Amino acid sequence: MSLITNGRLDRRGFLKTTAASGIAASLPLGGAMAATPKRGGHLRIGKGHGATTDTLNPGMFENGYTIALTFAKDGHLTEVLADGSIGPEIAESWEASEDAKIWRFKIRKGVTYHSGKAVTVQDVVASINFHRAEGTTSAAGPLIAAIQDITIEGDDTVIFTLDGGDADFPFIVSDYHLSILPATDDGIDWKSGDGCGSYKIKSFDPGISTSLERNEIHWRDDVAWFESIELLVLTDQNARTTALVSGDVDTVDKLDLKTIDLLSRYPDLVISSIAGTQHFTFAMDSRQAPYADNNVRLAMKYAINREELVEKILFGYGSVGNDIPVGQNQQFYNTELEQKTYDPDKAKFYLKEAGLESLDVSLSAADAAFAGAVNAATLYQNSAKDAGININVVREPNDGYWSDVWMKQPFTAVYWGGRPVQDQAFSIAFTCGAEWNDGFWCNETFDALLKEARAELDEDKRRQQYFELQEIVSTQGSVVIPMFANYVYATTKKIGMPKKAASNWDMDGERWAERWWFA
Repeated sequence: MSLITNGRLDRRGFLKTTAASGIAASLPLGGAMAATPKRGGHLRIGKGHGATTDTLNPGMFENGYTIALTFAKDGHLTEVLADGSIGPEIAESWEASEDAKIWRFKIRKGVTYHSGKAVTVQDVVASINFHRAEGTTSAAGPLIAAIQDITIEGDDTVIFTLDGGDADFPFIVSDYHLSILPATDDGIDWKSGDGCGSYKIKSFDPGISTSLERNEIHWRDDVAWFESIELLVLTDQNARTTALVSGDVDTVDKLDLKTIDLLSRYPDLVISSIAGTQHFTFAMDSRQAPYADNNVRLAMKYAINREELVEKILFGYGSVGNDIPVGQNQQFYNTELEQKTYDPDKAKFYLKEAGLESLDVSLSAADAAFAGAVNAATLYQNSAKDAGININVVREPNDGYWSDVWMKQPFTAVYWGGRPVQDQAFSIAFTCGAEWNDGFWCNETFDALLKEARAELDEDKRRQQYFELQEIVSTQGSVVIPMFANYVYATTKKIGMPKKAASNWDMDGERWAERWWFA
C-alpha cells in the first residue's frame, strides 16, 4: 500500500476566495472573529432553507437546512476543513493502493452515539451501503457508484474496493449525505435521530424548527461551544431580515443583497461575503421538447445577460458563470473555454438551426430557489425577447418548491452549493440517471470520460480530461449556469468565529454549529 493521505489531503487551488488568505470580506468582518472560543449560550439561527417535506433520511437531504443539521448531529468519515483540505473525522487516517482503487480507512476509537452506543466498523459499512442498495433513491448514489465492495479488517479498519482509481475518494466520503448512523438488521437507524455528532436533537419539526443541545459525550473537546441551538426555517426574505435586525435571531444566511448597504449600518451586525462554489442555475428538462434539441439549449444560453444578473441580482457579490459547475478558483477549471456572452443574434441562429423562428417557454421560479430568483427570471425574460424567445415567468410558492416544482416542471430556477472537487459536482448532477440530474441529461461520451478522469493519477492528463468534460457540459448540457454567487451571511457581533471561514458551503461550510461561539 502506498500512503496517499493520513488525516489531511491538500488540494492546490481548491476553493480559493477572492483574497489570497482564503476569506473574502466585501464588508469589514470585525466582530469577535479572533476571540478565544468559550462554551455557553443559546444560539438562534434563521435559515433561508427548509420545508415540511424535510426528513432525517440522509439520502434525502437536499437543502442548506438539512446540510447544517447533519453536520451538527452526525459524524462523517472525513471533513472538508476551512482551508479546503480534507481532514479526519470518524476516520482518523486512511491510505490507498498505488492505483487508488483500494482505500483503507482506520476508524477512530472512543466515538459514541448520543444513545451511548459505540460507533463500529459495522456501522460504517451499513451507513455507506444504505446509499448503494438496489433501487436506492439516495442523492449520494452516483457519488459512491464506483464502490464494488466494502470489507472489514479487525475492529477498526474498513476497506473500500472501487471499480477504478479515484484520487478524490477521501473528499467523496465527506459528503453530507454519508453520515455514519447505527446499523440495524435491514439497514441503518435514521428515524430515531440518534447520531454521533457534537449536538443531539431535542425536537425536529420539519419546515418550522429544530432544537439541539450539546452532546456532552462527544469525542472532541474543541468543537460545539454553544450549549443549545434553535435552528429556524425562515424562507421568507423579509421575515429572515426582520428577525435578525430585531434581535430575534443571532445569525441568518441568504441575505437580500440589495439591503446589505443598509444592514451594514447597524453597529451590532457583521456581514461576511465568501467566494466559493455556489452557483445559480436554470435547468431545462432535456427529455422533452423543446429542450431535447441542443440547438434550443444553446439559444437559451446565449439569450441570457450574465453580466446584468451579477450586477442586478448579486449586486456584485459574485461572478459570471459559463454553464459549468466549476468555479474559477477550483483546480482544473477550464481556462481555455470561451466565455459565453449575451448574444441575441447567435441565439436566433441556434433557433433557426432547430427549425424555429421564435420560441415560447415557461420558467418556474421562487425565491426559495435563491434570493432574487423571480427577479432573475424576469431579467432573463427581458433579455431573451430580442432573440425571439418569449419566457413566461411562473412565480411558484416558496414552500414545497424543492419537492413539487424542482425536477417536476420543465424549466426551473435552482441554486447549487457546488462540491469541493469536480468529480462530485459532475457525478451528482450531470451523469446519466443521477438522482439530482435536474436537466435529465445523458451523454455517453461525458460519462465515459468522467470515469477515466476519476481514475487518472497523472495530474496533467487529468487536467486535460476535466477541461474536455467542462467543454461538453458547457456546449451540450441542459443547464444554464449564468452566475456564481458569494456566500453572504450576517451575524451579531456577539458571535465569535475563526479567522478563516470555509467556502465549500454557506456559513463556514455549514459547520457553524461546531466552529462558532458567543464571544
